[in-house]
Amino acid sequence: MNDDNNRRESFDNECHDNRRERVTRWHSFVSDCLGRDPRGLRDVVAFNSEGNPTVIQVSSVVGDKPFPTLYWLIDAALSLRIDRLEAAGWIARLQAEINHSECFRRRMQSDHTAHIALRDSFITAEERALLGDRGMLSALSQRGIGGISEPDRVRCLHTWYAAHLVVPNGIGDIVDSLFIDASPRPMIAALRL
Repeated sequence: MNDDNNRRESFDNECHDNRRERVTRWHSFVSDCLGRDPRGLRDVVAFNSEGNPTVIQVSSVVGDKPFPTLYWLIDAALSLRIDRLEAAGWIARLQAEINHSECFRRRMQSDHTAHIALRDSFITAEERALLGDRGMLSALSQRGIGGISEPDRVRCLHTWYAAHLVVPNGIGDIVDSLFIDASPRPMIAALRL
């Protein structure tokens, strides 16, 4: 058992070192993408085909307050494509379909539940203590992808897609389909759930 603990500690330290190296290497690039110094930057977790950061991981506590958005999309080209989908009314279209699909609502709930558990695994002991002392843990434990409190609501394609690029989710699958073919056909029915 002691050997297992030593191996785990060694692995955790190596992961922390790799994360620190990525943050140091890409900090300036991320700042340029955001147009400001990134607050709570914890890691760079997804890259585009050119090898540049696409998604960053953000600390769950920023400025001593809960920050439930774990993943942030920083790729300008992808953000623009998603902006165009949202401007074309795709959030409302998808929401209308979701409202009539119990199966897809269950998928969204599952995606949120998995995301909450993943985000929780990244919360440090210090962050957990701070939020616990202030009675703010529910801001993370009761909010899913992008801080969404209503698990059957889309709200923002950007936040779903940022999370999808790290851990696939149903809304991200739909966005992938829309990137291929932005036609008005029912999207949920086209997916294999």
